[in-house]
Amino acid sequence: MDVHLIGGGWDDDLAPALYGDFVEAAARRAGATPRILLVVMGTDPESREYHEKYVHTLGLVGGHELVVERVPEGSPFDVTALDGVDGLFVGGGPTPEYHASLAGAYGRIRTLVESGMPYAGFSAGAAIAGSHAVIGGWRLDGRAVCPEDSNEDLDAVAVVEGIGLVPGSVDVHAAQWGNVSRLVAVVAAGLAPSGVAIDEGTRLGPDGRVVGAGRVWHVTADTSAPGGALLRAEAAGQ
Repeated sequence: MDVHLIGGGWDDDLAPALYGDFVEAAARRAGATPRILLVVMGTDPESREYHEKYVHTLGLVGGHELVVERVPEGSPFDVTALDGVDGLFVGGGPTPEYHASLAGAYGRIRTLVESGMPYAGFSAGAAIAGSHAVIGGWRLDGRAVCPEDSNEDLDAVAVVEGIGLVPGSVDVHAAQWGNVSRLVAVVAAGLAPSGVAIDEGTRLGPDGRVVGAGRVWHVTADTSAPGGALLRAEAAGQ
C-alpha cells in the first residue's frame, strides 16, 4: 500500500522531500491533476489558522487540487468526502479526537488505500494508520513511560484498533517529545507486536525508505526475554 507517515514538525525546505512522493503517487492514480483530500480537526478560528500550515506546506509542492475537510471535534467524519479522491492526507492535532471521528471510516479508508489510493498521515494522521494505534497517555501500569506533555489529555497509555495500513504501532514526534520510550513500553507490554517512532521533519515511505531531517526508530518484541523489546534507529540516507 502507498502509505506515507510523517512524524510532525514544520520546515518549508523539507516540503518536497516529505510530501512530493505522495503528491506524485496521487497524480499517477488520477492520470491528471490529482484531487487530494486534507482531513483536519476543528472548525474554530484557532484551528482554521493551524490548518493553513498544511495548505501552505502542500502548496509548496504544488501539482494538485486540495480539498479541505474540517471535522468538528466530537462529530463523525463524513465518509462521502472520500468520493472521487485521488489521495488522502490526514493532519495532526488531538489524536484521540481524530480516532473518535474517523473510526467509522477506517474500513472505507483501508479499502481505498488497498485499491491504490495513496495515504499520507502527519502526526495524529500517522499514529492512527497503524493496526495498533497509540492515541495518547504517558503512564503504563501506573509508571511514566514518556514525558507527561505527550499525554494527549490521557493518563494511561491508550492503544486502540487503528486503520491498519501498516502493521503494529506508529508513534510520532519521537525524539522531540520523548515518545520513543512510550513505543518501547507498548511493545514490551505486548500491546502491539512491533512499531515505529518517527521524528519530526521525517517521513517513512511505502518502500521503507526514510527521508527528511531525523530518524525512524524501529521497535520489535524481544522473544528471548519476558517483557523485552529491541530498538534500532534508521536515519535518512541509511
